[in-house]
Amino acid sequence: MRIAVMGTGAMGALFGAALATAGNDVTFVARGEHLAAIRRDGLRVEGDRGSAHVQPAQATDDPAEIGEVDLVLFCVKLWDVEPAAEKIRPVVGADTAVIPLQNGIDAPERLAAILGPHAVMGGTAMATGAIVAPGVIRQTGTFQRLTFGELNGRRSARAEAIRDCGEAAGFDAIIADDIEVAMWEKFNMLVPHSGVTALTRSPIGRFRDDPDTWALYEAVLREVTAVGRARGLALPHDIAESLLDFVRGLPPHHIASMANDVIRGNRLELQWLSGKIVELGREYGVPTPANTFVYAALKPWMYGSVASLA
Repeated sequence: MRIAVMGTGAMGALFGAALATAGNDVTFVARGEHLAAIRRDGLRVEGDRGSAHVQPAQATDDPAEIGEVDLVLFCVKLWDVEPAAEKIRPVVGADTAVIPLQNGIDAPERLAAILGPHAVMGGTAMATGAIVAPGVIRQTGTFQRLTFGELNGRRSARAEAIRDCGEAAGFDAIIADDIEVAMWEKFNMLVPHSGVTALTRSPIGRFRDDPDTWALYEAVLREVTAVGRARGLALPHDIAESLLDFVRGLPPHHIASMANDVIRGNRLELQWLSGKIVELGREYGVPTPANTFVYAALKPWMYGSVASLA
């Protein structure tokens, strides 16, 4: 399968490296020192799932050089969705599938407005890692799952081909019957995990056993569930309890990417996470005091610590 990874941060690199190692024709779109290192030394993944080294690795900063592909893993930051969508127009053919793996819930509709509804699937990924050096990704945790599906809910040949390709690459690849529900299930964990680890600047093991901080985490999660149900989504009845049990089993060093962004002074995706719940809570009449607190407390750092302190 011909694959383009648009945005070779941690998420794009983890899935792209697995697919490339399995023999697929994968091109990584990156920039700056990260791109230079991948071209020179290949793309290296290390961590809890083991190691992989894609060498040589096909990499570029110009998607127009790639040509049409079967699949685009669209992994840019949420503030880059529209400009990045314009850049990948040359790689999107008549049956190309573009799967957004952003942290939020609105990327499919934003992409469809530019690329057309047929090109876009819904998608969500479960894997955690960080760029620790140009061309080097460190993965935390052993889970790696790609869930995706057509936005109209139909089974398609291209979805089945992507599933088979992912399974051959060694990660869980699941076609969702209702991709919006699947995306919200991840969002339900992502909002508290990103918000509370960023707020405390800590991995989960540092606050998971503290009753006060854990109560905040649980309150944020339950508000996301309430907003999702008010939106009309058929979420599992035990989704909150199941996610809390899952988080209790995560390795203590597990930390969300937004927490790493706060620590490094980078821009945050805050308005599409906690901020989105605050916005939707107002729209649907659902109180969201815990998310409002997290959003307000992190908002001064939304554009990076340097910008906020200037």
